[in-house]
Amino acid sequence: MNLKNKPHIAVIGAGAMGGWTAYFLQQTGAQVTLLDAWGPGHSRASSGGETRVIRSVYGPHDIYVRMVADSFKQWRAFEEKWKVSCYTKTGALWLFSVDDERYLRNSLPFLKRHSLPIRPLELEEVEARYPQIGLEGVRSVWIEEEAGFLRARRSCQLVADAVVSSGGAFRQTAARPAAIKNGRLSGIELSDGSRLEADAYVFACGPWLPKLFPELLAPHLQITRQEVFFFAPPPGEDYQYPALPVWVEFGPIFYYGIPHGSGRGFKVADDIRTHTRFDPEGDDRMPTSERLAQARAFLRRRFPRLAGAPLIESRVCQYTNSPDGHLVVDRHPEADNLWIAGAGTGHAYKLGPAIGQHLTGRILNGEAPEPELSIERLGKTTERLYNQFEVRE
Repeated sequence: MNLKNKPHIAVIGAGAMGGWTAYFLQQTGAQVTLLDAWGPGHSRASSGGETRVIRSVYGPHDIYVRMVADSFKQWRAFEEKWKVSCYTKTGALWLFSVDDERYLRNSLPFLKRHSLPIRPLELEEVEARYPQIGLEGVRSVWIEEEAGFLRARRSCQLVADAVVSSGGAFRQTAARPAAIKNGRLSGIELSDGSRLEADAYVFACGPWLPKLFPELLAPHLQITRQEVFFFAPPPGEDYQYPALPVWVEFGPIFYYGIPHGSGRGFKVADDIRTHTRFDPEGDDRMPTSERLAQARAFLRRRFPRLAGAPLIESRVCQYTNSPDGHLVVDRHPEADNLWIAGAGTGHAYKLGPAIGQHLTGRILNGEAPEPELSIERLGKTTERLYNQFEVRE
């Protein structure tokens, strides 16, 4: 695509992937129209929560360690540019209640390559530094120093505002792909009955992607229901940063959480994908008593002083899961002006700036796609980044 012609590019979806892609496209010489059915950071979006963890341990997958390293730099740069706080560096405790540390140890060469410090802690040191944590069943602990949390909803809105302030446009409307003709998408059909035509299109619509591209993506992407809980910590500073960092427990169930600090309470969530199949548009978002009971049982074991803490907020969000846990960032196989970015599989938010730059280079400069992120590989692999998921009807 010729930058001299200032191509018009429509980006559908103002979440982490779409918003940052729109921003970098606009900065690099395109004319961008960013569209979203309910606005950046809306409640049903995968990027619509209050906070997200940013961490760089990714098993044997250097592509994501590299993306996180790039994203750390971008988050800091944009905080300075916009004079706002989006990223809170807390460090992350990795608690292993299983003997198998391969997922973390396989990341160590990549963390070293990208200058992301991590080190093991003795259990006695953890007990002394973090008396809030019960260490029952914990076999080993590591501290990842650059990790922390991001303010998700706020950042989506900031990025969309930056697209507009730099000359782009934002439209709050739903969009669907029109017909593909002669190897190109002919346009997008909007919910107000109008039609928009551009030189290129990026669909970054999270859990809506299987509906928008049913033949291409619906057989491969599964949308699962994920429940997140916020508990009220006791008065004082014991359960907020800096007294407590972000934490991740790698065990029979993958739990993670964020200390009190965003005004929402002490966040607890699991990362398993065994929940029911979920419709992001039509299904209710009330938490279940079963998942709440499991979260409370976890608190009793790992954060015993919070065992009776009242639930002050909860959210039901969704993961858009690919078969192997990798993202999809690729050109549509039948349309050379149509790009798809999605399949966040619960880990894409932190990577938003890197994904935006990655996709911008491929759209405007013709850079080669990453094989791990291709559409072609869907359905051809049984590898898992970590926990396998089974979807119940």
